[in-house]
Amino acid sequence: MERRSSGLQRLAREVAKFGAVGGAGVLVNLGVFNLVRHVSDLPVVRASVIATIVAIVFNYLGFRYWTYRDRDRGGRPRELMLFLVFSVIGLVIENGVLYLATYGFGWDTPLQSNVFKFVGIGVATLFRFWSYRTWVFRALPSEPGREPVARHEPDSSERVR
Repeated sequence: MERRSSGLQRLAREVAKFGAVGGAGVLVNLGVFNLVRHVSDLPVVRASVIATIVAIVFNYLGFRYWTYRDRDRGGRPRELMLFLVFSVIGLVIENGVLYLATYGFGWDTPLQSNVFKFVGIGVATLFRFWSYRTWVFRALPSEPGREPVARHEPDSSERVR
């Protein structure tokens, strides 16, 4: 029973860290979105795509160096490629919701744009959480017959000489 409990605790910590980085990423995303809309004449979805790209960069740094810092660090180019692929799919989901609201239903006031931007972020976040933890920041394999565990590789400042 203790092993199952520790697995749930690990998942709860992971969800909390993912949520903290993601929450900050939402603030970055919405902030950049509103800034771009305020200072430029770009259409709403283009402004949203720019904001999403800024948030993707912010989130990668937060996920790699905080949320999933204890995960497999081998194959960084593969990790980055997968992160970008799944992030682009999330970008399409997120901005697809906004596109549909704006151009499909004509909901284009600043409040409506922010509401549907936020809804799109929420839908895309479900996909991103699943894809990042499953494919991008994978746990290292453990002993045969046991579930994979995340392992922290000490960096050069932590290694005992």
